[in-house]
Amino acid sequence: MKFAALTLAEMSTQLWMKFLIVAFLAFIVGLEFREYLLSKREDHLAIGSVRTYTFVAILGFVLYVLDPGFRLFIAGFLFLTVLFGAFYLRKVETGQVGILQLLIGAIVYTFGPVAQLMPLWFLVLLFVAIIFVLSARPLTQRVLEHMDQQELITLAKFLLLSAVILPLLPREIPYPEIPASPFSIWMAVVLISSISYAGYMLRRYVFPHRGYLITGIVGGLYSSTATTVVLVRGTRRDSTPNRTVQAAVLAASGMMYLRLMLLVLVLNPAYLPWTAWPMALFGIGTLVASYYFSRLGEKEILDASSQGTENPLAFGTAFLFAVLFIIMLLLTRVVAQEFGSSGVKALAFGVGFTDIDPFVMSLLKGAYPTVTAPQLSGALLVAAGSNDFLKGIYALVLGGWRANRSVAGALFVLGALTLLYGVFLY
Repeated sequence: MKFAALTLAEMSTQLWMKFLIVAFLAFIVGLEFREYLLSKREDHLAIGSVRTYTFVAILGFVLYVLDPGFRLFIAGFLFLTVLFGAFYLRKVETGQVGILQLLIGAIVYTFGPVAQLMPLWFLVLLFVAIIFVLSARPLTQRVLEHMDQQELITLAKFLLLSAVILPLLPREIPYPEIPASPFSIWMAVVLISSISYAGYMLRRYVFPHRGYLITGIVGGLYSSTATTVVLVRGTRRDSTPNRTVQAAVLAASGMMYLRLMLLVLVLNPAYLPWTAWPMALFGIGTLVASYYFSRLGEKEILDASSQGTENPLAFGTAFLFAVLFIIMLLLTRVVAQEFGSSGVKALAFGVGFTDIDPFVMSLLKGAYPTVTAPQLSGALLVAAGSNDFLKGIYALVLGGWRANRSVAGALFVLGALTLLYGVFLY
């Protein structure tokens, strides 16, 4: 096996292998572009065929190999520019002004030098980028139809704060009373906002007309509590249980456990020995139960208007989270010093009836010398179990006993198991 792998690595550096790779990738690009033109269902002028892109890539490869000084390569590029320019003038005469074919042709022409000068993975990445952009046309149209300009502005500001401001924040703890640095505090805000925003974008643009189960899974990335409220609120008048809604509610709670495990993995992997397998067990087990419920009900489509469309990246929400995070850091530190692990777990139980994310972040990023890592992991699980109780109560109060007693019972059982695990094992 080692000899075969080494031989394959050597082959990838050979000139003939690079030539074949370039020609093959260019041929696939040509196929994808022809499929793109056919999908538009309009008469569009096209320069050449699938073979044209293959020969363009071969031309660029051969000219660079013959003259690594790029003189022949530039001459070939000027030749193609004249041809593409004449083609574009003909397109303009017919009322077509798109330059996508010209751009793809120019990029494919660079495949040869890229294969010679860059690692193979970069050439493959360039190829994948072209294929992805061409195949993303339906998604792009959907995004443009629903895109709010304010969302772009908010996203730009968020990228500024996360990619520019975050690295500049001090990593030292300025105040001993707050057991976290400004960098850690804002990193927690960035991380939780990123996960919430990813769920929001999936719900708004990728699954605008999704089934209940998909709604629960995607909504669980954003907020399992908010998703539960939205789902059960529409079942209050139902005389019989809606199994598809119940499946979605359970899916949201299952995703909550997986989301918490992701936060632990990113922010404090030292907690994984005590949190990984119970969160994976409860999360995957709940998703399996959700799938079972979905099989019992009819397949229905959830009206997109029934879901909230508030952008979770609003700066007011981000700064509020930062304030709550600092408050939880202070409160948890005081409780840990005065009452130890039992006090922290009692606080976790109470916090579970609110938004648990600031508290979870305070456990992961704070420093509490009087409480061990297993005990803090137990408090995290207690907060998750308490939050399951809250969602079960919401299901009964907002959705009614008749329609939601089964899913409420499942949430109570899930919460009780999580609580027992967090209290007695740690």
